[in-house]
Amino acid sequence: MAASVATAAARLRRALRRSSPRRGPSGQPLSSAPPSARAAAVRDAFLSFFRDRHGHRLVPSASVRPRGDPSLLFVNAGMNQFKPIFLGTVDPRSEMAGFRRVANSQKCVRAGGRHSDLEDVGRDLSHHTFFEMLGNWAFGGEYFKEEACSMAWELLTQVYGIPKDRLWISYFGGDPKVGLDPDLESRDIWLSLGVPASRVLPFGPQENFWEMGDTGPCGPCTEIHYDLAAGVGAPQLVELWNLVFMQHNRESDGSLQPLPQQHVDTGMGLERLVAVLQGKRSTYDTDLFSPLLNAIHQGCGAPPYLGRVGAADKGRTDMAYRVVADHIRTLSVCIADGVSLGMSGAPLVLRRILRRALRFSTEVLRAPPGFLGSLVPIVVETLGHTYPELQKNSAQISNLVSEDEVAFLASLQRGRRIIDRTLRRLGPSDVFPAQVAWSLSMSGDLGLPLDLVELMLEEKGVQLDSAGLARLAQEEAQHRAQQAEPVQEQGLRLNVHALGELQRRGVPTTDDSPKYSYCLRPRGGYEFSACEAQVLQLYTEDGTAVASVGEGGRCGLILDKTNFYAEQGGQTSDRGYLVRVGQQDVLFPVARAQVCGGFILHEVVAPECLKVGDQVLLHVDETWRLGCMEKHTAVHLLNWALRQALGPSTEQRGSHLSPERLRFDVATQAPLTTEQLRAVEGIVQEAVGRDEAVYMEEVALAHTAHVPGLRSLDEVYPDPVRVVSVGVPVAHALDPASQAALHTSVELCCGTHLLRTGAVGDLVIIGERQLAKGITRLLAVTGEQAHQAREVGQSLAQEVEAATERLSRGSRDVVEAQRLSKDMGRLTDAVDTTVMPQWQRRELQATLKVLQRRANTAIRKLEMGQAAQKTQELLQRHLEESLIVDTVSTESLSVLVKVVRQLCEQAPSTSVLLLSPQPMGHVLCACQVAQSATPALTAEAWALAVCSHMGGKAWGSRVVAQGTGSTADLEAALRTARAYALNQL
Repeated sequence: MAASVATAAARLRRALRRSSPRRGPSGQPLSSAPPSARAAAVRDAFLSFFRDRHGHRLVPSASVRPRGDPSLLFVNAGMNQFKPIFLGTVDPRSEMAGFRRVANSQKCVRAGGRHSDLEDVGRDLSHHTFFEMLGNWAFGGEYFKEEACSMAWELLTQVYGIPKDRLWISYFGGDPKVGLDPDLESRDIWLSLGVPASRVLPFGPQENFWEMGDTGPCGPCTEIHYDLAAGVGAPQLVELWNLVFMQHNRESDGSLQPLPQQHVDTGMGLERLVAVLQGKRSTYDTDLFSPLLNAIHQGCGAPPYLGRVGAADKGRTDMAYRVVADHIRTLSVCIADGVSLGMSGAPLVLRRILRRALRFSTEVLRAPPGFLGSLVPIVVETLGHTYPELQKNSAQISNLVSEDEVAFLASLQRGRRIIDRTLRRLGPSDVFPAQVAWSLSMSGDLGLPLDLVELMLEEKGVQLDSAGLARLAQEEAQHRAQQAEPVQEQGLRLNVHALGELQRRGVPTTDDSPKYSYCLRPRGGYEFSACEAQVLQLYTEDGTAVASVGEGGRCGLILDKTNFYAEQGGQTSDRGYLVRVGQQDVLFPVARAQVCGGFILHEVVAPECLKVGDQVLLHVDETWRLGCMEKHTAVHLLNWALRQALGPSTEQRGSHLSPERLRFDVATQAPLTTEQLRAVEGIVQEAVGRDEAVYMEEVALAHTAHVPGLRSLDEVYPDPVRVVSVGVPVAHALDPASQAALHTSVELCCGTHLLRTGAVGDLVIIGERQLAKGITRLLAVTGEQAHQAREVGQSLAQEVEAATERLSRGSRDVVEAQRLSKDMGRLTDAVDTTVMPQWQRRELQATLKVLQRRANTAIRKLEMGQAAQKTQELLQRHLEESLIVDTVSTESLSVLVKVVRQLCEQAPSTSVLLLSPQPMGHVLCACQVAQSATPALTAEAWALAVCSHMGGKAWGSRVVAQGTGSTADLEAALRTARAYALNQL
């Protein structure tokens, strides 16, 4: 092993000699680190070092798409995949349960959510949305601080050859407020390794105490920093490596308890390490990025990249280089790992990243069309050997990037013209109107993300009306909430008088047949046609008919025809935008559409004047519409599956769907069983897997009257009526002799649907409740949301399995048993509230109910045993005393109360008050008064006197009481307790 590490070090040093460091204006190196090593060699050296020298198992990088962890948008740290080990919830049958010491290079994305670097990328020389985290781990006490520090020091100084005098160390200096001592063990280890005391510095909990979350494993960390200044002047330190020592557990009450098993979790960013080894001040100057920057220069014809920032970066050219290079790496890795471009969660963040990259590449770097997709092979060449999924999915990544680029560029150009046009009308001190920014962002999937609008305004030195924007966002959130659980909305409506006036004037009802004008492209994906129409009538927000509307208001719009789906049949309305024909630079966002007596009323935000007679072009939000189509086809499949699983008497009682989820009310003889819920999902999955064609056709209503199996609701249908049939042409489905409607989904429906069932992806029923006797409401998700729900369910099932195994092994003491009981409670809360398959939720809830009972029984037994032991110890110390005031070491108030009770049972004439000191100065108190001592002395008053002395509280009865407090002088509290009792007696 020693020979292999020496070979690796020699190979790396040979690579280091092959190029010279970047030099500053004076010709001197910016760093005295060895000449550059290629990033691939640096990564390989790390992994080889831990595998060959220190016996670590190399595990592949997890996907950046979190598996079974709804708290994360993306995997953002190397430790994410090992959470089950840290939390003690790892499935004992899994491969991970056998991990003891492992190492890897983990793909990480920090964009969106709590840890996001998206807005900072490009502005400086170091931030990235995608990076690689080199890490090594030791689980269950396999090794701890001394070994971890020694390995890190050996790798950095001997293998990578970093001069020791360039490395500084920080360690945890303690936190007196919470009773945490300094981590002197780590300090002494670094001193023993030869680091001078002047370069080993203590810091507080914000810098050097790591926590997974509000609760859970945590501990001190020690960090290794590199001095860019090389000892010239003041140190310029950058963090290289963070070594976390998990030795505590943060409880729900905020206290810290020692972990039964200690773990080591380390992380070192590859990009920053490579910059140090290559003598670069910026990670963008390393060979991880230089191929991309060169390709951008050659493909765009922009001036070469010079690494400038701030005011020195004229026109933000270098910022654009960094944004494009970083974002195409992130896009490639995420798409390769199965993250799609979408409208919520991680897919929405990914779409923002793509559009940010497109904007900088086209507007700042003047890149030609299709340029961004052409960079994908460069990313694959740089990272594909380490992450083969990039090689496998290279063509798909390029296609997805290029397709979205085509869709977005027209919108970007239009958005720029709208912003410039608006700015010309503003005064020098005016803020940019929130209404215009909102119209740009809400104009469907062709809209500009708000953060991109703000960035474009920032470049112009103009501020956005943030207060107005917040108000509009709140209104949109309220509308979304109403769509999730529809109620009668207070909005634009046409009353009977308005409708009568339209009819009197002979205004024709709206032709909405263009809403069905869409098709599948040969290469996949849907194509939706725009619709040209004429404005027939305008209404103000209070429903008054007007000939024109002014700038900035909401209005109602009646057109001669529309391609917008108006809310009906349980399907939520389309949204999108319209423009005046011949004036493409002004977008009029359409928030919703509704049916009013045959007229389609569009609710529109008017950034400029709009008049009756104007010719307009309507565009639906394609992503929103596709989400509705996916959910509506899923509703039909769900209806069919329920009949198959529960019998033909099962009837739909209503439904509602939006792009996020669907709701389905069904009449059943009895509530659905767990097995039936699972069977229904299975039937839908089979239909989706067959990717059957969905046929839609208008037919005479009379032709549908006597078709066996045809599903319809108790409502009035138009004539002709639209029929939707899965897998069977409508004409064949309506032939009574074929009985096809008995064997597939055939329904009367005016909604918009997918053209093939495969695009549903999956369906998961995530909730159910009884609305009334015989009526069950089901909630379901589809596609990527369904996939994530299954992953979360599987992850929770594994945690429950691991908890079952831990309970079967038994607990060594009360603390371990209580921690297991708390884990059961945490798991129960997670199972109750998490989006997951409902059938699985029921199964896990039943299992956890049994486990919780067993855990509580185990606690009671352990507490009784511990209390009996403490009782005997106290009786030996206080033979035949009528008053016992003492301390007992226990972590549980329950145990303390049991000790008091057992003492009084064995010595009935004795009054007892016990205190138990806890971490951070907290104190538990319990007491019981002998019957002969009352009423002079009562337990409640006794406990209150003592706990008040400690600044706490007490509760109980005349005979038994308990309480809590905090004090640094326990002896004083004991004296108070004894004095009070003696005084009363």
